[in-house]
Amino acid sequence: MIELGRHTKSRRDILDKVERISEVDVFACYQCGRCSGDCPSINLMDIMPNQAIRFLQLGEVEAVLSSKTIWVCASCFTCTSRCPKGIDIARVLEALRQVCLRKNIDQLDLNNIPEEERERYPTIAWVSALRKLSG
Repeated sequence: MIELGRHTKSRRDILDKVERISEVDVFACYQCGRCSGDCPSINLMDIMPNQAIRFLQLGEVEAVLSSKTIWVCASCFTCTSRCPKGIDIARVLEALRQVCLRKNIDQLDLNNIPEEERERYPTIAWVSALRKLSG
């Protein structure tokens, strides 16, 4: 178990869960920024992938869980392929999504989307979005 010193048990538990799910040691990252440099979704993210890892290192788990970044990540593995330490950042972001989904933090509620907007997209797009963005 990683000792986080001043961080609360809740934060430690969540970080342990993320590391267990992803099988990645987030403390191996030394913040070179290569993961963020070539990310094709970076312009849609509110925090960059390397910043997400840094927040986790600092115990600021809530900042990452509440970010758009974990939902915008396309899991294209560009970040992972660029990492000189071999950190699978896409897997960490997926683990964070799983933590959110297991807590039933829903990012998409069809009841709040107007009918005309729902009709613009094929049903399979909504099914896919609901699987990814709801718990």
